Amino acid sequence: MFPPLTPEQTIDKTVREEWGRILALLVSGLKDFQLAEDCLQDAVLSAMEHWRKNGLPRSPAAWLITVARRKALDKLRRDRNFSSKQTEIAYLLELENRPMDEAMLDAIPDKRLEMVYTCCHPALDRKSQIALTLRTLGGLTTEEIAGAFLDKPDTMQQRITRAKKRIAQAGIPYKIPENADLPERTTSVLSVIYLIFNEGYSASNGDSVLRVELTKEAIRLARILSNLLPNDMEAAGLLALMLLHDSRSTARTGKAGDLISLEKQNRNRWSQEKIDEGVSILERILPKSNIGPYQLQAAISAVHAQSPSWEETDWSEIVALYDMLFAFQPTPIVRLNSAIAVSYAVSPQAALDILEELGKVEKMQLYQPYHAALGDLLARANMVTEAKNSLMTAADLSDNVQERAFLLEKADRL
Repeated sequence: MFPPLTPEQTIDKTVREEWGRILALLVSGLKDFQLAEDCLQDAVLSAMEHWRKNGLPRSPAAWLITVARRKALDKLRRDRNFSSKQTEIAYLLELENRPMDEAMLDAIPDKRLEMVYTCCHPALDRKSQIALTLRTLGGLTTEEIAGAFLDKPDTMQQRITRAKKRIAQAGIPYKIPENADLPERTTSVLSVIYLIFNEGYSASNGDSVLRVELTKEAIRLARILSNLLPNDMEAAGLLALMLLHDSRSTARTGKAGDLISLEKQNRNRWSQEKIDEGVSILERILPKSNIGPYQLQAAISAVHAQSPSWEETDWSEIVALYDMLFAFQPTPIVRLNSAIAVSYAVSPQAALDILEELGKVEKMQLYQPYHAALGDLLARANMVTEAKNSLMTAADLSDNVQERAFLLEKADRL
């Protein structure tokens, strides 16, 4: 039997688990991002004081909603633009006479999907979309988000504030897009969530390869989105992809935080629970024949996850899956990943022929994974000097300390 949670622990748990749902509910009624967040933050501070004195309420989330609404009503009454806020005030007055309890909370429609689409509106730049999604749905503090991107908290706060103002000034509707716009906007939402995951799984800069708080938040957001969009196979595919990738996270680094390649990882350290869930999702959605890029990437990751060893990996199947993915996304990056699989399914020289063509694409010259892959293939083809030069170039292009050390050590071994 675990001891009961303290008020501080209960508040932290409620904020992490319910922040997005509560804030989405408040914004849907108040139509004001900043007001809703300010009032919810004030409610959290009040909770810390009241719950210590009076004990925990039956439903902490319902308590926070009720108090946040009252604080919003007080703020609107004191607002110099009082007369223009009559709709919001009438809404809050009507709700004030309805005591919120746990049963009522369960009956309230979940507004997080509207919040996701608002945060990921194309009027906002990509970094602002990510930051706003993490703040509003993930419940991460500004300091945590700034830390994830190695920004100063003040700089990140300004970015988030500007994004909220942009939503208000542009009159961005707080709603799910019309059917005609839904697929395109959903693709953007999934992309934002995957970018959050990738920044946590392979940090672009800093001292650590992994930022676990970001991978956890991305998986949690994908799980929410998949539940809210049960007929979207790509939302489920993204969840499966991230679970399968994340299953390897603890095996990707050594005790000193040094990076370990997939080939050298101890597969006994992989999370079988996450692998089973990811594979189960794929087995459910792939037969529906509505296949997309995230599902294909998840299928590739599943081949790795289910292979007993590196040597027993079915590289021919992976090449075939990459060929299918290239049909959806004919990009140099997909071709690069396919070439690595070709090097094992066919030969390193066959893959080098592909990379020679890719090297003619200008942006590949500054793409660190291209030079890292080229160095590996050259080494396997016994072209040691060229391999070392490519690995050194890859190290120079890396802003991550552990990744750079991994590449330099690989070059030194040659």
